[in-house]
Amino acid sequence: MSEHSRNLVEAALLAAGRSVTVHELLQVFDALSRPTPDELRSTLAALTEEYAGRGIELRETAAGFRIQVRRELAAEVSRLWPERPAKYSRALLETLALIAYRQPVTRAEIEAVRGVAVNPNIIKTLLERSWIRVVGHRDLPGHPELLGTTRDFLDYFGLRSLDQLPSLPDIKALSELDPQLSLPNPLGQAEAVDLPVPALPMPDTLTEDIT
Repeated sequence: MSEHSRNLVEAALLAAGRSVTVHELLQVFDALSRPTPDELRSTLAALTEEYAGRGIELRETAAGFRIQVRRELAAEVSRLWPERPAKYSRALLETLALIAYRQPVTRAEIEAVRGVAVNPNIIKTLLERSWIRVVGHRDLPGHPELLGTTRDFLDYFGLRSLDQLPSLPDIKALSELDPQLSLPNPLGQAEAVDLPVPALPMPDTLTEDIT
């Protein structure tokens, strides 16, 4: 691809402020100059190498490709936004982790592991965030719902698939699943800014537990 085409891909990723699929990136080219999917992927691979060792990186997620701030710089960069998004309770994070690692799982099975009842607001919040969904029903009396994670969950945590989740013996703290910090829209439009705080933070940054 030409330098102009490469720059166009880079500009489109920066402007999007979210993960963008290969198909979407191809649409920014006119019909005469549009590269093949393989050529575009080669350019994305080259950009990934170019960003190595810099403050930003190009990462592939379940929803496509996105340019984002590296995790180790996220806390400092977030000082640009004085208002912090709401943090999540330990109970919510434990529930999400159980669903991610044991899916499909019922609410009763989550409660059996945690030893306490799951607050309905936790499940409601995870559903509203589109991090989990009902994937079926257990063949038991009452047909309880089976819960599993979604593509949005993978995208938020910068994962291509569930296979990229850390193995349980390797997890020393929930914060190892911190999401990356997305770059804001270059035009400064607030609605295009995705500045999540770590969705699975260390205990000293958690809000009051909701059990």
